[in-house]
Amino acid sequence: AELAARPRKKRRTKTMAALRHLAGATHNHRIAANSSSLFDLQRPPSCLAAARPLSLAPLRSRFTRLYALSSNDIKVGFNLEVDGAPWKILEFLHVKPGKGAAFVRTKMRNYITGNTVEKTFRAGSTIQEASISKETKQFTYKDGSQFVFMDLTSFEESRLNESDVGDRQKWLKEGMDCTLLYWNGRIIDFDLPITVRLTVTEADPGQGDSAQGGTKPATLETGAVVNVPSFVDVGDDVLIDSRTGQYMSRA
Repeated sequence: AELAARPRKKRRTKTMAALRHLAGATHNHRIAANSSSLFDLQRPPSCLAAARPLSLAPLRSRFTRLYALSSNDIKVGFNLEVDGAPWKILEFLHVKPGKGAAFVRTKMRNYITGNTVEKTFRAGSTIQEASISKETKQFTYKDGSQFVFMDLTSFEESRLNESDVGDRQKWLKEGMDCTLLYWNGRIIDFDLPITVRLTVTEADPGQGDSAQGGTKPATLETGAVVNVPSFVDVGDDVLIDSRTGQYMSRA
C-alpha cells in the first residue's frame, strides 16, 4: 500500500507544478498586454503623425494685388484696358483746376488699331491694367511681307505683318533680339532694343578721325538714312537710338 501511494504523490506534485507554470504564463501575458495598451495610449495616432507641417508661405504669393489701381497711377508707358481693348499711355498730365474736380489728361495709343486718342480720367477713379506679357524672340528673316521671329528655346516662330512693324523696320536687323508683347494670346506689338548697331553701306568719304567738321547723310545696311559725323566711313559700325533714329556714336 505504501509503495502504491508513492506514484500517486509524484503525479500530484507534477500536476501542481504544471498548474503553477500555467498561472505564471497567464500573468505575464496580461502584463505584456497592459504594457502594449499603455504604449498605444502614449503613441500619437497615425493620422497625426503623418500630418504635413502647416504651410507658412507668405500671403504676398497668394494675393498678387491687394488694392485697385487708380488714375493717379498713370504714367508714360503704362498699359491699361479701356472698353475691352489694350492701350498704351504716351503722355499724361495731372490737372487741378481752381474750380471743379482734379483730373488726368492723357494721350494714348490703341495696340490693336494703332489709333491715338486723348482721354481724360477723373482723379482717383479706378482703372484696369491691361494684362500684357512680354517674350524675347530673335528676328530671323523676312518672308514676303511678314517678319519672322523665333523663340531660341522652343524654335517656335511668330510673325508680324509689315504694317505692324511700320517704320521700325529701318532699324531691324536679322539676328536682333526683340521683345514681343502678347495680350489675350495674340501678338499686339514689339519693342526694338533701344540701341541698335548697324553698318554704314554708303557715305561720302570721311574727313579724318575728328569729331569736328559737320555731318553728312549715310545709308545703313537696313536701308535707313541717318546723319552721321563727317569722319564716319563706309564699313564703320554705328550705334543708333531706335526711338529717335539719331546717331549716337561709332561702335
